[in-house]
Amino acid sequence: MAIKDVKENYIVDTAAQLFLERSIAEVTIKAIALRADVGEATVYRYFSSKQNLVCAVAVKLEKMIFDEYFNLRQSGNGLSKLCSFYEQYGKIFHEKKELFKFINEFDAYMISEGRTDGEAYANGLELFKSVFYSAYSMGVNDGSVQSLPDWEIFYYATTHAMLELCKKLSAADIVIQDTAARKEEEIYALTNIILHSLKKQ
Repeated sequence: MAIKDVKENYIVDTAAQLFLERSIAEVTIKAIALRADVGEATVYRYFSSKQNLVCAVAVKLEKMIFDEYFNLRQSGNGLSKLCSFYEQYGKIFHEKKELFKFINEFDAYMISEGRTDGEAYANGLELFKSVFYSAYSMGVNDGSVQSLPDWEIFYYATTHAMLELCKKLSAADIVIQDTAARKEEEIYALTNIILHSLKKQ
């Protein structure tokens, strides 16, 4: 790897640490430069704006999430693979809840900045979809999963629901109901609802 790439990756890793510790809005380029022990000009040389650096961090974290949690290779039938797929949301919430907080902030940040050029991030999302489709197709073929009228709509509806629930539960408690809820149990309850609707009766 070239020195340029090493330094660029180091800046992205440093920014990711700060965004996860604090928030995207709170962290400045100056703070990132200080933590990385480089000049602000160096950060801007690799990333012409904070927005570009935020996008680079999002892509890196997305890849990390996929590689660590969703690149599933376990044996079993289609339904068991789909169980593992949806159970990863609860696993991430338990182990690295701050990732959902970042995703929530990233969505809001992109909207506030009027950014619509997240192509690399969007391309990464297709990997998750391909894992689902592979497990779903296997399940239909082996008889463990029922055939859906539109698997793609089901995928988007259920993964959006899982993601939004995890984002909501990773945020600070606002009302009394937030503190009363057993957060991880909520995630597993939604997981079970989704899996029940997939299982061939």
